[in-house]
Amino acid sequence: MTKYLKYSSSLLFACLLSGCVLNQSQKPAPVEQGNGSTQPPLTTKPGQNPPPVQNPPPVTQPQPVPEAPKLTSIDWPATVQPLVSKMVSTKGIASGSVLLVDRIKNSTNGSIQSDNANSALNQALSGSSFRLVTAEQLAQAKKTLGISPNDSLNSRGKAIGLARNLNAQYVLYTTTRGDVKAARVQMQLMLVNTGEIIWTGSGKASY
Repeated sequence: MTKYLKYSSSLLFACLLSGCVLNQSQKPAPVEQGNGSTQPPLTTKPGQNPPPVQNPPPVTQPQPVPEAPKLTSIDWPATVQPLVSKMVSTKGIASGSVLLVDRIKNSTNGSIQSDNANSALNQALSGSSFRLVTAEQLAQAKKTLGISPNDSLNSRGKAIGLARNLNAQYVLYTTTRGDVKAARVQMQLMLVNTGEIIWTGSGKASY
């Protein structure tokens, strides 16, 4: 009996020791990791507002391009031809006289096609008894007198100075006045030597 108890005690002690060794030799199950780093969930403290949500910037619409002001379409040949016909019939003008044609001055409340107006005026005078100062002669005279090539000669003093330099006997001034949609055209023919206006005429612009 005593031997059996000793044997049982030895066996129980051995089992306890083996159990402890087994428990110590077992490792904890590995914890699976993510892709490398995990971020803890966002938490807010009591009384703290959550972070604001950023909205995307508003889409701006392209601004419309303003339209360029429209020029009033005046029928310049029909406008200047009747006035030129009256002017060339003025008594006392010697055939072959040199005429300096000043650029048309715009005194209306809008914009006009100045280049077309000047071309029509020179065209209307091309078949008259006058000899017109050419563009090349005018440019050379301006250079001689130190006047800018782009000067429109709206100053009568400049025009008379150029006319004398070019040996011209007459200067023609033309001005548009009034409402641009119902303009009037005025012409004045001036004698260079005396500054006297020997003819003036006006008429409604044709549209």
